[in-house]
Amino acid sequence: VCDRRSLCRYNGEIGDIVVGRITEVQQKRWKVETNSRLDSVLLLSSINLPGGELRRKSAEDELAMRDYLQEGDLISAEVQSVFSDGAVSLHTRSLKYGKLAQGVLVQVSPSLVKRQKTHFHDLPCGASVILGNNGFIWIYPTPEQKDDEAGGYTSNLE
Repeated sequence: VCDRRSLCRYNGEIGDIVVGRITEVQQKRWKVETNSRLDSVLLLSSINLPGGELRRKSAEDELAMRDYLQEGDLISAEVQSVFSDGAVSLHTRSLKYGKLAQGVLVQVSPSLVKRQKTHFHDLPCGASVILGNNGFIWIYPTPEQKDDEAGGYTSNLE
């Protein structure tokens, strides 16, 4: 039995894959619930903007942050760094990370998710799975084709 306050919490390590929910949009950053003691942080400078372009993030991009991610959105990300207080900084600099749509979130104890080389799996039954080291598992229909154009921030609602 998990004691919700301590045993089932996620302790981040650099390189971990996590699934999280945006809880707040702040100046130049999003706060993300990742099942850890403190909210994780996703900086505006730590994402690829739609179109996959890598460039300096401007004041205009900061004003448009809710166009990319808003409260309640689910994302996949990688742990970029861990602060001394245990808070986690995330990044979505690869096209395999970004906003999640059309799927089901399952939450288990983080101790049940083994660290492995890949956490993204396409199953033969037509489903795909992202196994987050934080105990959040995202199950979704396997896309027929990979859409790399938008950089992970569009939602296909078909």
